[in-house]
Parts: sequence; structure tokens; C-alpha cells
Amino acid sequence: MNLRRILLSLMLLCAAAVQVMAQSGGGMTDQQVMRYMYEQNERGASRSQIVTSLISKGVSIDQIRRIRKRYEEQQNGQNTNGARNITGVENNASRLRKNNGEQSPDKQRDADAFGQRRAKTQRANTADMSAKQRQQYEYERKSAYMDEMTGLLPDSLDKLPLYDDTDELQQPKGKQVFGRNIFNNKQLSFEPNMNIATPADYRLGPGDAVFIDVYGASQERYQCTVSPEGVIDIDNYGPVSVDGLTVSQANARLKATLGSRFSGSNVRLTVGQTRTITVDVMGEVNVPGTYTLSAFATVFNALYMAGGVNDIGTLRNIKIYRKKRLISTCDIYAYILDGDMKGNVRLQPGDVIIVGPYDCLVNVTGKVKRPMYYEMKSHESVGTLIKYAGGFTGDAYTKNLHLIRKKGGELSVYTIDEFERNKFQLADGDSVAVDSTLNRYRNMVEVKGAVMRPGMYQMDGNVTTVRQLLEAAGGLREDAVTTHATMHRRKADRSLEVVRIDPQGILDHKVADVSLKNEDVLFIPSTQLMEGEKILTIGGEVQFPGTYEYADNTTLEDLVLQAGGLKDAASMMKVDVSRRIRDRKALQAGSQVSQSFSFSLKDGFVIEGEPGFVLQPYDEVYVRRSPGYVDQQHVSVSGEITFSGTYALSSKGMRLSDLVKAAGGLTGEAYAEGAHLERTLTPEEKLKQQSMLQMVSMGDKTDSLNIVRLQDLESQSVGINLKEALANPGSNRYDIVLRDGDRLVIPQYNNTVSINGQVNYPNTVGYVEKANLSYYIDQAGGFGQRAKTRRVFAINMNGTVNRIRSSKDITPGCTILVPSKEKRRGVTFSEILALGSMTATLGMVIATLLK
Repeated sequence: MNLRRILLSLMLLCAAAVQVMAQSGGGMTDQQVMRYMYEQNERGASRSQIVTSLISKGVSIDQIRRIRKRYEEQQNGQNTNGARNITGVENNASRLRKNNGEQSPDKQRDADAFGQRRAKTQRANTADMSAKQRQQYEYERKSAYMDEMTGLLPDSLDKLPLYDDTDELQQPKGKQVFGRNIFNNKQLSFEPNMNIATPADYRLGPGDAVFIDVYGASQERYQCTVSPEGVIDIDNYGPVSVDGLTVSQANARLKATLGSRFSGSNVRLTVGQTRTITVDVMGEVNVPGTYTLSAFATVFNALYMAGGVNDIGTLRNIKIYRKKRLISTCDIYAYILDGDMKGNVRLQPGDVIIVGPYDCLVNVTGKVKRPMYYEMKSHESVGTLIKYAGGFTGDAYTKNLHLIRKKGGELSVYTIDEFERNKFQLADGDSVAVDSTLNRYRNMVEVKGAVMRPGMYQMDGNVTTVRQLLEAAGGLREDAVTTHATMHRRKADRSLEVVRIDPQGILDHKVADVSLKNEDVLFIPSTQLMEGEKILTIGGEVQFPGTYEYADNTTLEDLVLQAGGLKDAASMMKVDVSRRIRDRKALQAGSQVSQSFSFSLKDGFVIEGEPGFVLQPYDEVYVRRSPGYVDQQHVSVSGEITFSGTYALSSKGMRLSDLVKAAGGLTGEAYAEGAHLERTLTPEEKLKQQSMLQMVSMGDKTDSLNIVRLQDLESQSVGINLKEALANPGSNRYDIVLRDGDRLVIPQYNNTVSINGQVNYPNTVGYVEKANLSYYIDQAGGFGQRAKTRRVFAINMNGTVNRIRSSKDITPGCTILVPSKEKRRGVTFSEILALGSMTATLGMVIATLLK
């Protein structure tokens, strides 16, 4: 018996734990959720990403709502701005009203966009939904989380879109009907303004809070609430019935009842917090049902709470019934387009709002300011539709509209002109298209070419002839060909014809003027265009080489000065000019390609050659570099040298020994045998080495990798023997000639030897004099399996490489490298077939020869 009780207790504890975990978002406490949101926000995550992560972690919207409520309570507790109560009346007796009806969906939406009511009516297993329904459900569920997190994250996140570019979920798209989304917009809540003067026709009812002020001879204040029986109970007086009375009527009754008690005083009743009312919203709305609203709520507020009309709901004929009697009809378009609030009546308890299906839905496309679907009434015309669409755009063709009607079993097309527009009534399913203007002109002529103001001109009024067109264009330019011009004219079939014009003769009244027609294009040729652009080219050792515009009488000196003058490296003894051969009357090609001229200059002026040499169009001038001009070239030396640093080459034949001598000689610790020279590669040398390596590699992947590495090399090592170079200065074998960028490095003595390559354990050991190769290979664990034992070589410190045949080939500081054998590749099946085919062919040839 005790065992059963223990098991039952354990089961109850487990169930309670599961329930707590479910309520806390998969094990996350409220504090953990808050900390997680702020950490993600600090990392730069958007609100949409945070919401998606919280949903995946199992955090429910109820927990988000609870966290937000606690946060707001904490904020309100810390910020006590406003007037204090100094009348002795408690805070809950404030005369300011608040909306005590159901909150707008942007404050309480849960699993979709229109509030908890729609969540309850539409809550179902998502596995039974279609793909479109599931997409809509997930979108609205995420929207609910986004709205509940408002205030918990910085306001700057409000400017971010609901979904990032990485979100796969997109808001469902449907038919865009004008005005249909007005009650789905979070920015338009339509919540009533509670703190306004109580309307004169407002009638008191159960739940209304009233304040009774007695002032004058007596000073009293009473706070009462209208009871369900419709009475207010005044202290020390008794009940007074106010149910169904307006404020003025209630004041009159209080004066009549309390006047005898408070003689000489005034009595005034005001309304505080109003009661709530219940109304029914039925028909074609997203969430039909009964709603609890503020007593000041209107039709728009109720429609917003119901999520707006659905896909077939009407916006033009919404009916409001009170006590089974139609009291008003609401047209949303009247409010949207004209600001008419006539149909937005204040609701009373028990009112019923009926949204029926639409009568006529019409689509307008083309050149209107707001092309989309519009709901029309049966008596409205095409002109009214264009008004609803914002009117025509500037490029619309307004004379005729095209309407397609889908009634009668077949499509019908109607062409509606501007006179029938306001008479032609629309039907459900009609489509109206507004065309654009044609890309052609009806009163245009154009002038191009060598005139002062080319362009299009109006062809009527002051411009009807060629002379008037040229005068309107400011006349001919100086470079105009005045004797001949062409005018393109369109014939009746829109093909072109050319009309020859004598512009100067027409302007001088020597030739009859020519009348213009619509879309005529007059072209005045230019002599500059006919001859082409004339240029001069100068290159070489000038400050600004390039192409310059040709000018008559330009001399060689003028062009040199125009190019900024000569550079310091320019040769004064050789300036060449190349001139193209131009003979328009030649009948056959000659052997001469161009004419050449050479000049000597001094201070920019010709001293040898034709003085004042005048250039011709397209001449090319070359200022040569002086052979006696050489920029300073530098080499550097570092390491064990007396004066390390950079030195300028004194001559083109400066050698290693000269550099060491100029640097003060070697120090006592210098190891001359290990000195090496680093030489900067020129682009040509890098390209040459790359080409050679490609030829040698023949598709080997390892060598191909070496090619890629070689592209990044800026220098290479040059094998030298500095000791012999110093002992034999000027020797071509040892004393290397230096060049610009060389760097000589003189190290200290290094008594180690490195063993690398195909050995079992690459290692670095101390140098042992007269030790042979096998000693060092043993120090590295012996040869590897693929080692080339007869091809071992040493890389010395000075950059030289030699095969190791004896102990003399191993020097201090060198690196012993054991190369690897190539991998053996088996014969492929295709190669076997090819070999067999060649063998058979060879056998047939031999048999034929033997016969």
C-alpha cells in the first residue's frame, strides 16, 4: 500500500514538472528568455531572427506576454510621472478613462494576425492544413511574437522588415483590392478616444462610473458605479435610478432629488470610466463573433477587432442593426477617399454588424495612378472607377478606354470614349485598361548638326518653313556647310525620303523657302565632322605625354611647351616627328609608310633641323631618352659587415669585392663561406622561369603547384663564394657583378647540418668534420621507402647546390636533401587496348612484307 502511494506521488511530481517546463518555454525561465533576447540583440541579430530562435526553443507566446507585462509594470513603477492625488481620492478613482474593451489585435494577437478569438476559432492541427494555410498560419504566428516583443527590444528594430532576406517564409500574396487591408493595418487601430467630453446623447447604463460633485454652500464628492439594476447608491442618501438617462437628464434628476438636502449648492454629475458593451460582427469578416468593446466604440473599431473583411466581403454596404432595425449603412470608400464618417456610428449594446458579400469587383490596369481591384456599386460608372483609381497618369491616352466584360458565356469588348465614361455602368468581373500615349509627335520638327541650338521645335505658329526653323535655332554655326543640307521626311506610309536643302540660299532669299511637315528632321553638316577630329600626339620624355587637339600653325616648340616641357631624362639631341602619308589623288599604293624628321633642341627650341617646324594634323612627336641619363641604383649589405646598409652602385661593373670594401670589410665573426646574395627578379625573369617550369613539369601536379608558388616570389638566391671573391677580386668566376636591388647577407658561423626530404625523421644535428653522408642519414632515422639514395644533394648557406659524393661536399650550415622517387603508375585499360591495336597492326604489316 505504501509502495502504491510512493509511485502515485512520483507520477504527480513528474506531471507537475512537465507542466512547468511546458509553461516556461522548454525549460527556459523568464530571466533566461530576457537575457537571451538582449544577448542576441547585442550581437546584431534582427528581431525576426530572435523570434525564429525563440520559437525553435519552445518559448510560448504566453511566456513572452507575461515577460512583457512584468517589464511594463516595472517601468511604470519606476517612472511615476504625472500629477499626484491630493484630494484624498485613491488612484483608481481617476476621472480619466481608458479603453476597457477587448484590446486591438496588435496588442493581443496569439497564433495569427487577428487576436486570441481567431486563434480559438481557427486553432487546428497544422498537419491537416494545406501548404498555403500552413504558410499563412506560420506567418501570423511569427507576427504575434513580433508584436508581443515590442518594447522589450530597442525601438530601432521596429524599422526592420518582418522577414530577413534569409527567411523562407513570405507573406502570402492575393488579389489587391483597394481598401480591404485597412482593418488589417497595425498603424490604424481605430481605437476610440476615451478622454473626450461625454457626448450629449450618451445614455448611462450598468457598469458606468459616475462622479457627483456638490459645490457651493456644501462641498461633497461621490464616486458611484451604476449597478446592474440601473441605480447608483449615494452615501447617506440612498439609490437613484439613472438607467437609460442621458447626462443632462441624470443631472436634472439629481438636482431634483438632492436639491432639498443641499440647498444653496450646485450638483453636477460627470461620467468617469465607461462601461463595456457587446456587439456582434457577422458575415464576411475574418473572425465573426461577439466582441466586448468600450461604450465609445464605433463600427470601424468593431470591424478592426474582427480582422476586417475577408476575400468576398463588401466594403461599400456594411449594415448596422439595432433591435432588429437597420439604423445605418457604412461605406468604407466614403471614409477613405472623402473622409466621410457618416456611416461610422457609435455602437450600443446588442448592435449587430452584418458584412455581406460584394456586388461588383472591377479591375483597372494601365495608366492610372492606383491600378488595382475596386469594389463598385451597381449604379457606379467607369468615370467613378477612374476617380477611385486616383485619375489618369500624365502619359495616359484618355480619349478611349477598353473594357472587357465576362458575362453572357463569352468575353465582350467595349470601347468607351470620354463622353460615355460617366454613363457606362460597371458589372462584376469587368476589367478596364487605360492605354498610354503613342511614341510619336503630331507637331514636331527637328534640326540637327551645325546650328546654334539644335533640337526639337513646335511645328505651328512661328515655325512652318525651313527659314523659320533655322532662325529659331539661332542660325548656322561657323563650321556649317552652307551649300548643301538634307531633310528626312516621312511619307504617307511612314517610310523616309530625303529632301535636299540649300540653307544659305534660303536664308539669303535666293532660293525658295521649303514648307515643313510633321516629324521633318533637318540636318546641317559640319566641316569638322566631315574632316574628322584633327589631333597631334607626343610621347616620350615630356611632362604630359598624350593626344592634343590640332591647331593651325602649331610648331614643334609649341607642342613641347603644351606638353609641359621636357623631362630631366630627355635627350636634347634627338627628337623625331612621324607624319602620315596622305595623297587623295594617288592611283596606287607606294612603298613609303611615313615621313620622318629629326631635330635637336636647346631650352625647348630647335637648333638643328628646320627652325619653326610647323606640324600637320596627325603628326606624332617622340622625345627620346638621353643615353647619358642613368637613375641611381642601389644594393644593400647586412650581417657581419662593418658598415651595413644601402649603397649606390658607382659603376655598371661594381662587384662583390667592391661592395665589401665600400662597407668597411668583414667583422671578426663573419662566415664568408656562408654569405649569400638575394637578387630581385624582374617581370621578364619571373615569366621566363615560369615558362621553363611549365615545360619541365609536363602536367605533374607537384610542379604545377611550384608554378603557382613561383608567381608569388619577388627574389631568388644567387650562389656565391664570397671568400674566393675577396681573394680574387675581379674574377668572373667568383666576384659576381652586382645589379640594382641586390642584397648581400653575411651570416655568423653555423655549425649545424639539416637533413630533410625522404628520411624517416627529418632532423638538424651538429656538424662533424669529415663525417660522411651515412652518418647524417643515420641521424635522421635512415632513408625513406621512396628515397633516391644516389641522388642526395646539399644546399649550402651561400646558395650553391652540389651532389654529395664524399664528406668534403658537406659543409657547416648546409641542408642535406634526399629526393623522392616518382610514384609508379599502372597501365590503364585504354592504354592496354591501344598497345594491343598497335601490335596487331604491326603484325599485319610484317606479314604483308614477308609475302
